[in-house]
Amino acid sequence: MNRKQLKPFLRGLILAAVLFFLLKTLANHWREVAQIRIDAAGIACLTIALGITLFAHIFAGYVWAWILKLLSYRVSGAWGAKTYLTTNLAKYLPGNIWHFYGRISAATKLKIPVEAATLSILLEPLLMVIAGCLFVLIGSGSIAWLQIGIAIAILIAIHPIFLNPILRQISKLKPSTSILRLEKYPLLPLLGELGFLGLRSIGFVFAVLALRTVNWGDLPLLVTAFSWAWLLGLITPGLPGGIGVFEAVAIAFLSRSFPSGEILAIVALYRLVNTLAETLGAGLAWIDDRLFPQD
Repeated sequence: MNRKQLKPFLRGLILAAVLFFLLKTLANHWREVAQIRIDAAGIACLTIALGITLFAHIFAGYVWAWILKLLSYRVSGAWGAKTYLTTNLAKYLPGNIWHFYGRISAATKLKIPVEAATLSILLEPLLMVIAGCLFVLIGSGSIAWLQIGIAIAILIAIHPIFLNPILRQISKLKPSTSILRLEKYPLLPLLGELGFLGLRSIGFVFAVLALRTVNWGDLPLLVTAFSWAWLLGLITPGLPGGIGVFEAVAIAFLSRSFPSGEILAIVALYRLVNTLAETLGAGLAWIDDRLFPQD
């Protein structure tokens, strides 16, 4: 089996394993799930979770605009947020790359070279991975050398001292290509991604509150479980929007401490909240573009 055949095979294998785990868990606990009811307070918590998650996605667009500014392309945060929101739903298409294509296409319409737009798209998930590793470490309260190693490796690799020489060599391969370089270390975007993940974690906690009481002692576990689930969903190739991976990891972590039926319902509710937030964000961006078109 060659590399071209191996990639779809591995993607299918991961998807099959994830679906098997989720279906088996649901089959074992469907009676618990069926008995769950959401009261008025729970609906209020889900509404808050929706608002916080929507704000997180808007904020992520501003962070992307900050990355472009570090590459010497001045774009407004409002443009970054609008573009981010209108392209975000495309990540659920097969391949999990079409939201990136949409952002690159939008950036080139502003005369940003495709190489710079592509680099901004590559830097964003790298910064997200660092943020995810740091949140896992903070939430677990213990030393995890794998996460520390990954975070340190990426932190060093994206430093202008190391990255700019590589970008210069890449630019020389195509004489027509503009010189790519980071103006300074992407500290502000990194802090922005930490803020983005923090908001997403808070949204998840409110989704949990919709079905059960949460004590202060539960928060580290919830943050760790969410961060792990979100991070593995982000880096797993080929699965649109990390669907299935996020749910499977969250269930595996939280079912040790909470009733499995509740956890099944919580992850399903949070997936719904997140998808609604992304859809609402795309709709608001579309309306804003029609009411206040930008040249």
